[in-house]
Amino acid sequence: MKDEDIDLSGSPEVTPEMFAKAIVRRGLKPVPRKTQLTMRLDSDVLTWFKNQGRGYQTHINSVLKAYMEAHQKGTV
Repeated sequence: MKDEDIDLSGSPEVTPEMFAKAIVRRGLKPVPRKTQLTMRLDSDVLTWFKNQGRGYQTHINSVLKAYMEAHQKGTV
């Protein structure tokens, strides 16, 4: 069968943006699940992270993870 013989009328077109966001997980460790919690932060700290734009909660998590890993390795 040739490419031009394949009927793609029922499939949406994959844009370059959609392709760039695709994630292939085959053979990789599963992504650990996150735990939802309520946390109290200083208002200025939260405002600063929110002003960084979308994904501020993920950014906070990344900062905390880096801090944790640095302390586990004993570099701090």
